[in-house]
Amino acid sequence: MTELGFGNELMLDWETVLENLQRIQIRNGINQAPIHEGMDFSLEMETGTGKTYVYLRTIHELHAKYGFTKFIIVVPSVAIREGVMKNLEITREHFEDIYGRQPFDYWVYDSKRVSSLRQFATSNQLQILVINIDAFNRKANNVIHRENDRLSGQKPIELVQSTHPIVILDEPQNMESTQAKEAIASLNPLCTLRYSATHRRMYNLLYRLGPVKAYEMKLVKRIEVDSVIDDPDFNRPFIRLESITPTKTKITAKLTIDVQAEDGPSRKTVSVSQNGTDLFDLSKGRPAYQGYIVDHIDAGNGYIAFTNGITLYVGQAVGAHQDDVMRVQIQETVKEHLEKELRVYKEFPEGKRLKVLSLFFIDRVANYVEADGKIRKWFEEAYTELAQKPRYAVLELPPVEVVHNGYFATDRKGMAKDTSGNTQADDEAYELIMKHKERLLSRDEPLRFIFSHSALREGWDNPNVFQICTLNETRSEIKKRQEIGRGLRLPVDETGQRIIDHPVNRLTVIANESYDDFARSLQTEIEEETGDKFPKPDNKRQRRIVRRREDLRDNKDFVELWNRIKHKTRYTVEYDTNVLIERAAEAIKSMLAVAAPSLHAVKSGIDITEQGVSTELLSVRQESVTPSGQVPDLIGYIQRQTELTRGTIAEILIRSERLNDVFMNPQQFLDFATRAIRETLQHLMIEGIKYELTGQEYEMLKKFKEDDGGFEEELNLYESRLVKVNKSVYDRIEVDSNVELEFAKGLDSRKDIRFFVKLPGWFKIETPVGSYNPDWAIVKQSENEGTKLYLVRETKGSTYLGDLRDSEQAKIRCGEAHFGRLNVDYRVVKSAQEV
Repeated sequence: MTELGFGNELMLDWETVLENLQRIQIRNGINQAPIHEGMDFSLEMETGTGKTYVYLRTIHELHAKYGFTKFIIVVPSVAIREGVMKNLEITREHFEDIYGRQPFDYWVYDSKRVSSLRQFATSNQLQILVINIDAFNRKANNVIHRENDRLSGQKPIELVQSTHPIVILDEPQNMESTQAKEAIASLNPLCTLRYSATHRRMYNLLYRLGPVKAYEMKLVKRIEVDSVIDDPDFNRPFIRLESITPTKTKITAKLTIDVQAEDGPSRKTVSVSQNGTDLFDLSKGRPAYQGYIVDHIDAGNGYIAFTNGITLYVGQAVGAHQDDVMRVQIQETVKEHLEKELRVYKEFPEGKRLKVLSLFFIDRVANYVEADGKIRKWFEEAYTELAQKPRYAVLELPPVEVVHNGYFATDRKGMAKDTSGNTQADDEAYELIMKHKERLLSRDEPLRFIFSHSALREGWDNPNVFQICTLNETRSEIKKRQEIGRGLRLPVDETGQRIIDHPVNRLTVIANESYDDFARSLQTEIEEETGDKFPKPDNKRQRRIVRRREDLRDNKDFVELWNRIKHKTRYTVEYDTNVLIERAAEAIKSMLAVAAPSLHAVKSGIDITEQGVSTELLSVRQESVTPSGQVPDLIGYIQRQTELTRGTIAEILIRSERLNDVFMNPQQFLDFATRAIRETLQHLMIEGIKYELTGQEYEMLKKFKEDDGGFEEELNLYESRLVKVNKSVYDRIEVDSNVELEFAKGLDSRKDIRFFVKLPGWFKIETPVGSYNPDWAIVKQSENEGTKLYLVRETKGSTYLGDLRDSEQAKIRCGEAHFGRLNVDYRVVKSAQEV
């Protein structure tokens, strides 16, 4: 106790605290954690695992066991402050049941009522003060640092300092600036406890509940992704402005466009830095891009202008079905919501059911708040249509006008507006949604669908949010962990009971990207933000030198083997054009049906384990988009891809009887037809292929670094991929799979195998479907005759060619023809036992 009031007191010295810290770290599996000199301690808890409850209970525990009475909870935002106050309110009775009816006070610091700090300082009962960092981090402006007549000329901060409070930082990563650190130190804390899922810096880490552990312990909802994907529609020009980067000498714009490749168009990113650049040229001659010539790039305003009058700002695109994607996202969200409500109705008894909520993030408020806003219109249409289905009749769904609402920042006239998320108007939106948080959980409240802008990105989560839909006219830039964090908390039923380990505990994210991309982004963020380790790439530092056998040139087995396989060849092909026309026409006739351009809604489950983030496909729904109606030059396109004559192509198309499909989806027809013709042509070429010797040979030993071929004296390889052997060119062989590992070990252990070599990447055979690198060359001693066999073997999972991809089959056929010309035995095997 001091003249200013009652305070906390710690009788332990730092050495004793340090011993206790290290003992706790070992007990919690936190070994080799760096020690921070000072009474700062970090606790990492994944979003949605009850972080606020844990530190509130810690307060009561410290008071009950050690008599500490003064606690300050410092928060970085209004949203988090309101959430803490709501938790203090609803847990009061719960903590009284645990710790008895010990009196305590809690309140939010108010600069207009600083005299209340006298009660905080002088009371001998438990006191909990919640304060925003902005209320005391500016000495020149904050009231708390000024002398006050109502406090007998003292500064309010002096009352706080006299109590030696235990300070709890909620989301401390937002309070790491020098100014914030000085402000926290000005409270004169006994110690500081830091709680977050994403610490920027660790201070004496005490406990860690990371995302992987929380997920495996089922302390948060499972995650699934319902992806609404805009399939590339190559019948129209697609251009998306990704970024504009200015330097001292030039301005560079990055665009995503469709570029013509050998096997058809594909979406790629290109860079543009000069006016006059023609996208027709960058697309490799795609007619759709004619007229798209860069007029100028404006870095200040973030746009690129073309000579045809089209202007694109960063993030905008032409040729995309953006509205269709958002409309289908809304349909999928409403459908998923109603299915979840139906499941709750069937699986939970009356009186124990839970409220299902869906949350929409939108990037433009006007799209929802205006009477004709497209998002509002699409939602009302989707809900009205689905709610009338007999399947959902038992739910007795309320009318559309009462089931949805928006929580947005407003201007002085009370009109909703787009904001950055950290304005005073955002604070007001936060307060409104936080006041309604408990009411939203009531099944008597018809509101089910919540629309928000930036206001709900941080600090607000509701345990009964089961669907999150991000509606953007561009790709969402919200971080994945932040995005899913609004709905990870385990749900509660209408009695307030937490629902644990039930299949309904699943959060569905309706995203405008593939679930593979979503999972990859989520995994990357988890690794970067938490340090959780997933499968690692090869470590460049873990390499070793592999040396060539010194007697290689004198090893008769290898020299004879090499003399048989070292010869280079060239191939020629013969085929009958009439046979090509007949087979290609039949291939087009039997190819897959051509479909109109469409959107796909793909739902998948995401699982987080120690091995990484994995996905599981759950369902797919497709919706057609009206074709553009433009028909390109069919024969010219196919001729560029196949190099056949126009007459041959025309005859193939006519005989196929599939030309009407062109009007359904021209580009898809061209892709399918071109593939069918090329595959037919390749099959004919393989059937008629012949190999002839060129007179050139692969060198056995490498003489110079720039030589094409030859075994080097030593190699620098990744140790994790090496297997030690005795009968090969090097003392170790680098393998790419367990199959190769077992094959090498099997050959090396067999007495009848005299020598073998894994043929290096530079040992290639040219084929009509690309270069082919055979697997193994082997010398085998025949047991009966004592003769030696010189073999080449390809290792595959199946020796039946029908199980292999077409390109693999083709290369194997060419391998047979090539080594047949060299009189070398060539086969496909599954294991070393088959050699």
